[in-house]
Amino acid sequence: QVQLVESGGGLVQPGESLRLSCVASGIVFRVYSMGWYRQAPGKQRELVAVITPDGRSNYADSAKGRFTISRDNAKNTVYLQMNSLKPEDTAVYYCNGRVGVTYWGQGTQVTVSS
Repeated sequence: QVQLVESGGGLVQPGESLRLSCVASGIVFRVYSMGWYRQAPGKQRELVAVITPDGRSNYADSAKGRFTISRDNAKNTVYLQMNSLKPEDTAVYYCNGRVGVTYWGQGTQVTVSS
């Protein structure tokens, strides 16, 4: 059974940081491209960042310079380090694993508010 379990969300003030984690099980993690997506209320789900099996990463323009995606294949875990958070980063953040088929986690809420 495939599971992607996100953690690390929460309520922070503008300018603060959070690190999201996503632990995968039931897949051969090292061959998967892993990504972080987010969905704000009333908006479509959008890509935040993705990292390939060989460690290459791409970011949405809104995330460039502030967010960093990384992976630890030994721990079957992908991370999203989010710095200088803004209120517009408020959303449910979802982990995604893809190699042909696509799997999703259940999401973790990130709220940025003063």
